[in-house]
Amino acid sequence: MRPPIDRVTSRSRTLASCAARLLAIAFGCWPLSAAAEPVYDVDLYALMSGTCSHLNIAGRSYTCRAVAYFHNQRGRSEFTVVLNDPADTSHIVSFSGENAERVGDNLFELSVDRMLLKSRDRPRVDGLPVPLVEMSTGSCRQVGSFVTRQISSISCGATDLLGRRYELNFESDGSPMTLRRLRQTSLPSENRKARLMAQLECRLKARAARILPRDTPAFVIRCLGEDDDKPAADRQ
Repeated sequence: MRPPIDRVTSRSRTLASCAARLLAIAFGCWPLSAAAEPVYDVDLYALMSGTCSHLNIAGRSYTCRAVAYFHNQRGRSEFTVVLNDPADTSHIVSFSGENAERVGDNLFELSVDRMLLKSRDRPRVDGLPVPLVEMSTGSCRQVGSFVTRQISSISCGATDLLGRRYELNFESDGSPMTLRRLRQTSLPSENRKARLMAQLECRLKARAARILPRDTPAFVIRCLGEDDDKPAADRQ
């Protein structure tokens, strides 16, 4: 039995919203050091579709809203998880490391050297939370391939210097991952970066609404116009 169209559309919109949020993370707050200074050098991201069968952050269990992989030009990678936390819609954690390796055609491994913890209480840069960096030891294993855009699972485990444990088990629903390579230019101004993020979010909304390619430009223009009409506080 096929699910109702409105339920499918609602799920697509949720995934698009999560993708937009993860894109904002990517463009906002990659750590140069433990101070987590913001840079803008993400060159690849992949958004996975599925469920978290196990997600434990420092002793607390959660479900997840989205899982994605990011890579930047300096060689650092991370698996980022948007937590389903009713008390904090900005609750996001990332398993981050510099040493990654593809083993064969169907296994990707990342050595984790730090956890990046974002929440509503963290300081913000350009409206995005700057992560708390917890130096850690651990690893992530992705069964599947970025080349084929098909994965079956992701498992991560790490322990920080205080002995707190972070664990993730993610199971794919079989859908191909959304994979994007981003071409980098000079660092954007604050206004230009905000405009870029608005354009990306509007394109994701067009995809979620199943707008035909020939109608997408007009949809994006209308979407950007609606965003421009919102008060500044509403856009943050």
